Amino acid sequence: MPELDKTYTPAEVEARWYQRWLDDKCFEADPARVSETRPAYSIVIPPPNVTGILTLGHVLNNTIQDILARRARMLGKEVLWLPGTDHAGIATQNVVEKTLKKQGVIKHRDDLGREALVAKIWEWKEKHGGIIIEQLKKLGASCDWSRERFTFDDDYNACVMRVFVDLYKKGLIYRGKRMVNWCPSSLTALSDEEVVMKPQNAIMYHFKVEVVEEPGTWLTIATTRPEVIPGDTAIAVNPKDERYTHLIGKHVRRPLPVENQELLPIIGDEHVDFTFGTGVLKVTPAHDKADFEIGQRHKLPVIDVMHPNGVLNDLAGKDLAGMERFAARKRAAELLTEIGSLVKEEQYQNNLGFSERADVPIESRLSEQWFLKYPSVKESQEVVASGEMKFHPDRWAKTYDHWMTGLQDWCISRQVWWGHRIPVWSREMKLSKMFDRDDSVLAGLFDITCCESVVTVEEVNGTRRWHDIEGDIPLNTGWHKLRDVFDKEGDFDVRVYVCTCSDSADQPELQNRVQRFAEAAGFTQDPDVLDTWFSSWLWPFATMGWPEKTATLKAFYPTTDLVTGPDIIFFWVARMIMAGFEWMGELPFKNVYFTGIIRDKQGRKMSKSLGNSPDPLELIASYSADALRFGIMRSAPLGQDICFDEKNVELGRNFCTKLWNAARFRQMQGGTTETEISAALLSSDDKWILLRLNTAITEVTTALEDYRFSDATATLYRFFWSEYCDWYIEASKATLQGTDDQRKANTLAVIDFVLSHTLRLFHPFLPFITEELWHGMGFNTDLPDDQGGKTIMFAKWPKPLDADELAYFGILPEDEKAANDKYEAVNLGRGLKSTFNINKRVRFVLKPNQELPAHEIEVLRILLNAEPLDVDTSFTPTQGTPSALTPLGTLYLPLDGLIDVEAERARIGKEVAKAESELEKVTAKLADEKFTSKVPQKVLDEHTQRKTDWQEKLAKLKEMMAALG
Repeated sequence: MPELDKTYTPAEVEARWYQRWLDDKCFEADPARVSETRPAYSIVIPPPNVTGILTLGHVLNNTIQDILARRARMLGKEVLWLPGTDHAGIATQNVVEKTLKKQGVIKHRDDLGREALVAKIWEWKEKHGGIIIEQLKKLGASCDWSRERFTFDDDYNACVMRVFVDLYKKGLIYRGKRMVNWCPSSLTALSDEEVVMKPQNAIMYHFKVEVVEEPGTWLTIATTRPEVIPGDTAIAVNPKDERYTHLIGKHVRRPLPVENQELLPIIGDEHVDFTFGTGVLKVTPAHDKADFEIGQRHKLPVIDVMHPNGVLNDLAGKDLAGMERFAARKRAAELLTEIGSLVKEEQYQNNLGFSERADVPIESRLSEQWFLKYPSVKESQEVVASGEMKFHPDRWAKTYDHWMTGLQDWCISRQVWWGHRIPVWSREMKLSKMFDRDDSVLAGLFDITCCESVVTVEEVNGTRRWHDIEGDIPLNTGWHKLRDVFDKEGDFDVRVYVCTCSDSADQPELQNRVQRFAEAAGFTQDPDVLDTWFSSWLWPFATMGWPEKTATLKAFYPTTDLVTGPDIIFFWVARMIMAGFEWMGELPFKNVYFTGIIRDKQGRKMSKSLGNSPDPLELIASYSADALRFGIMRSAPLGQDICFDEKNVELGRNFCTKLWNAARFRQMQGGTTETEISAALLSSDDKWILLRLNTAITEVTTALEDYRFSDATATLYRFFWSEYCDWYIEASKATLQGTDDQRKANTLAVIDFVLSHTLRLFHPFLPFITEELWHGMGFNTDLPDDQGGKTIMFAKWPKPLDADELAYFGILPEDEKAANDKYEAVNLGRGLKSTFNINKRVRFVLKPNQELPAHEIEVLRILLNAEPLDVDTSFTPTQGTPSALTPLGTLYLPLDGLIDVEAERARIGKEVAKAESELEKVTAKLADEKFTSKVPQKVLDEHTQRKTDWQEKLAKLKEMMAALG
C-alpha cells in the first residue's frame, strides 16, 4: 500500500474525493434496484431559498441528513436523497428589487412592470441562485444531484396549478375580504408564520372624549396608535363593567380628524377586558383584527385611513394625509394636545409584529385575498397521534396536535410578481350577457368540456354564489342551470371566475383553449401569486414525478425521514402531511427529526445583525468539512438548542489528526494488512479492545436508530481517542516492540480489524478522511465494488461479534474485567506521580496479589512510563513511601532522590494553611443566618459546594503530608 503523508491535507482530499463520488455516480438512486433484499431509503431536502447561502443551521440540518443517507447505503439500502431549492417569492423579489434600486435601474417595481421584473429575477436566479447548492457539496452532502428540483420548474409548476384547480373544484379555495397581516414594504399579505414578534419600547397615549348625552362626563382611552383614530367607528366597553353599563347606546365625538369629529356610538362587547387600562376601547375595524371582529358583530362601518405602503390617506384628515405612519403618530399626538384631548403619555413595552423578510412592522389590513380550507385534517392529526408517524423528540407531537385542533383558513395569495400566478380569470357582466348566443366567444367558452376547468359565478356584492362545474361535465351544463336562476330572479350583476390549469399534463391543448377563450371574452387573470408554502407543501411527491405514477414515486414514496426545524412545524411539516394524504392517500414521511436552534456561547440566536454567526465556508477552510461536521454534531443533543463553540470544530480537526496518525502508526509497523486473527495468540488487551469495539458498535447503532446524534459522536470519541489510542495502542507496544513475530502479526491483525470497523463507523460523520484512509490502508482491496471496493460508502455497516464469534476467539466477559483491573492500576499509579508533580520516568514497585505473566508486567511498565517496574512480593517500603491499593496489588512510588522532601513539606504546608483558611471562611458564612436567609438559593448552593471542595482538597493535602513521613 502507498505510504500515507505525514500530515493530512483536507482541502485537496475533500475536493478530489467529492469529484470522484460524482464521477462514479455514487449518490444517484435507481428505483429499478429497489427490492425486498435492497429496500428503499428516501429523504427530501428542506429546499433552501434560491437566494440562500450556507449557514450553521444548514450545516446542522444537512449533516444530519447526510449521516442518515450514508448509513442507509452502508446498510445495503437504495438511497434517494433528493435536493432542490425554493423560489422563495417575497424573499427573492425583495433581493432583486433592492439590487435594482441600488444600481439606479428602478425606484419602484412599477418602473419595469411585471414581465420585465420577472425576467430580471430569472436573470438574477440563473447568475446568483443556487449558490447554496455548491456550498452543500463542500460540506460533503451526498444528494442525488441528477434529480435536483426547483419549485419553479415547468413540471413542478404544473403540479402546483393542478392542486389549485383540484382544491378550487372541491370548494376549499375561495376569495374573501378579511383582515390580514400586511407588509407595507413588500406590499403583500403575510401569513402569521411570516411575522416575527419583537419586543418594542412604545408610548401609550391616553386621550379623553366627552359623552355627548352627558356633558361633563369624560371617558379616557389608551392607545399606542393615535394616527388611526380617524378610522375609529365606535367606543366599546364590557357590558358587565358597572362603571360604563349606563353609557351603552350613547355617543362620543371622535377627536380626529379635527375637521370631521363624527359621533361614535358606545357599544357593549365582552371582548373588552375591563381589568386592563381604563376598560374603554377605541374600535378601528380597518386596522386591528380584534376590532374588525367587534365591528362585524355590531355591523360597524369600516374606514381604512392608510394606503398599502403605510402612508395615511385623505380619510385620515388634512393634517395627517400624506404622512408616513410613524411620523403621523407623532403628529396625531400633537393634534390631541392642541385640542385638549391628550391626558398623558407613558412609556410602554409591547410585542410588535415584523415582516420576516422585509423586517418592518406589519399592519393589520382589510384586504381581499384567496383562502384555503385545509384538506385531510383528520387523517393528518390521527397519523401522529397514533404513532404511525413518529416525531423526534416526541414532545413536538403535542405541539402539532394543538395546532391542528385550532386551524384557521390559510391565506394563500401574495401581492408580489415572483411566484406561481393564481390560475383564475374573471370578468364582471350582467347575468343576461352569459346567455347571449350572439357572443360567440363567451358561448364558446361555456361549450368547452374540460376536466381541469371550473366556472364559478357570484353576485358582485358576493351574497350569492354558484359553484356549478366539476369533473368532466360540460361547462354549458352549468350555463343552463344559471339560465333557470336568471328566469326566476331577473337580471343582476355577476362576476364570472374561470379556474383552469394551462399546464395540465392531461389536456394541455384544451386548457390553452379555455384560457384563450376567456381572455378573448374580456376575462383577466388574477394578479396575485401563491404563497411560497403552497408549492413547497407538495415537495415530497411533486419532486418525484407526480401526478404520473413514476418508478421513482412507486419506489421512494413515502419517504423515510424528514429533518427540519420546529419553527416550521406548522407552515411546512403539517401542510406536507395534509398534502400527502390528500393527493397520495398516505403519509409523506415516517419519521420527523426536529433540530434545535444554534446559539452562541451567550445563548443568543445566531444572526448576521449580532455578528455572532461564523461563515461555515471559512470554518471548512480553516478546519476541514469533516471537522465542522463532527464538531457541530458533538454539540447537538436530540431536540435541544445547540450552543455553538468553535472549539468543538477545533476538536473535530484534532480528532481527524488523531485518526490520521493512528493509521500512519499502523503503516509504520509494516506487515501484511488484514490477516486472520489467531484466537490462541490474543492478549488480554486484544480481547479487551474487541469487546470495547463491540460496545461502541452497539451504542452508535442504537443512538443513530434513536436519532441521538450527539450520543453517537460521544461514543465514537470515547472509543477511538481514549480506549483505542490512549489504552490499546499504548498497551500493544509491549508486543510490537517485542521479539515474538507471531504475536506481533496477530496484534497487527487485531489493529486492522478494529481500524477497518472504526472507519466504517466514522464514515457517515467524517466522509472524506474515512474514504482517504479506507483506500490508503488498503481496506478496499479484494472487496466487491458494491461492498466497499470502490468506496467506503458502500462498505457494510459494522455489526458486533455474535456469540459464536466471541466463542471462537475465546473472549469471555471476565477478559474485559482483567484488562480493566490493569488499567485501573495504571490510573492509580499515574495519580501518585501527579500528586507529587512528577512528569518523568520513575521507578515503581508492585507488590502483587496474584501471579502476573511477563507480558502483562511489560504492558504495565509501558503504560506507567515506569523505569523500571519492579515486581516484588516481599517488598518492604520505607516510612512515608506513597502507595495505592490496586486490583493487582499494592503499587509503590519510592521518592528517594525524586523530590526535596523538606521543600515539598513546606510547599504542602502552605497549601494546607490556605485550604484551612478558605474552609473556615465559607463555613462561617454558611453558619450566618443573616447571610443564608437573604441570598438566593443559587448563591447558597455555590457556597455549599465550595465548602465541600475545600474539605476534599484539605483531606488530600493531609494525605500527601503523611506520605512524606
